[in-house]
Amino acid sequence: MKLTRQLFTVFLLISGLSFQASNAGLVIDITEGVDGALPIAIVPFQNSSAQQGIDIAQIVRADLRRSGMFNPLSTADMPSRPGLTTDIQFERWKGSGAENLVVGSLSKIDGTLFEVSFKMYDVYTKQTILAYRYRSNLMGLRSIAHKISDQIYQKLTGIRGDFDTLIAYIVANYDRIKKRKVYSLMVADSDGFNERLILRSFKPVMSPNWSPNGKRLAYVSFEKGRSTIFVQELKTSKRKMVSSFKGINSAPRWSPDGKRLAVALSRDGNAEIYIIYIDSGVLQRITRHYGIDTEPAWSPDGKKLVFTSDRSGKPQLYEIAVGPQGRAGNPRRLTFEGNYNTRADFSPDGKWITYISRDEGAFRVALMNLNSGNTSILTQSQLDESPGFSPNGKTVIYATELRGKGVLEVVPVDSGMSPHRLRVSDGDVREPSWSGFKK
Repeated sequence: MKLTRQLFTVFLLISGLSFQASNAGLVIDITEGVDGALPIAIVPFQNSSAQQGIDIAQIVRADLRRSGMFNPLSTADMPSRPGLTTDIQFERWKGSGAENLVVGSLSKIDGTLFEVSFKMYDVYTKQTILAYRYRSNLMGLRSIAHKISDQIYQKLTGIRGDFDTLIAYIVANYDRIKKRKVYSLMVADSDGFNERLILRSFKPVMSPNWSPNGKRLAYVSFEKGRSTIFVQELKTSKRKMVSSFKGINSAPRWSPDGKRLAVALSRDGNAEIYIIYIDSGVLQRITRHYGIDTEPAWSPDGKKLVFTSDRSGKPQLYEIAVGPQGRAGNPRRLTFEGNYNTRADFSPDGKWITYISRDEGAFRVALMNLNSGNTSILTQSQLDESPGFSPNGKTVIYATELRGKGVLEVVPVDSGMSPHRLRVSDGDVREPSWSGFKK
């Protein structure tokens, strides 16, 4: 995990990434539950044999458990397995400890179309509090399961669920035929399934970042022999080179309006923060300092950037106002605890940032309240990097190192729950980016 142990990500990537061999899909590894989570029962859906290996109820249980807000009942502990049309014996369910009960069915309408229906009951009032019906082809059933999780999460917490979203990340494999490393930009569902390839290259690829509408990815590629920033359409695979200046082109981050990228460039000899207007290519410089400025991140209102700089001697986080036409204010230092703080990301409500902080000699995911300045450490691992908030701000995804290889983990920010691992069974995965809500 040299990307965050050293000064800044991009400079080490010029000399080579620390990826290892890999070629496997992501699998959720649920490590443990959390005290105080809401007990809920998700009964196996009727006609489950029609799902062709996709267990709707199990996907929903895993989603809710991963959030840290729910403690789904195991199927072995369920007093019965009612369906949509079954008379439910609510007294028996009260004894199970579940406060809410979800039942459902999946039926095949024709050769390619499925219908998924579900209801959620309050076990104590016996009232139906949620009911939906969806139709989808086979490929869309996992997305339907995530939509059900989102509906349940929002109904019971009042917060929009973000299970039906996407993650992007970089995987490095070893091509035994070519005898070279190969780098892959991948996209998957938020639980790590439905993994699909976006770009494959024998040169390093890094720093993927989602556009606000979820239709494009910005990233850095070294395929031309030096760092170059591209923007790629996911649907068509068409891409546009937006920055290939002499020196470093790194750390692209989309503005909330989807019209600009904040980037780090060394075109003038020193690494500074710039803004690139995607359509016109207009370039505007934001910072001017002899120190290294990199890793910009936009505030949700598009009026500020937080970036990493060593202008105080060690890497710290700074905030700068960005006005119309890119006019910038004076940078203000945000982090003072510890001598190493990097790679910030704003929460969707703009009240928090997550970042990497050196804590007791380890590099861990930290959280800062921007109003109070109070900070906390979310992880207990040793070599974390690239943290980013989920769309509803309740979870942070990041990369960490396990037995010499990179893995992805997610951790709820306010439940006290331990991280859940999105792990690659054989290989190295880095630099996650979580999409926004699907449009």
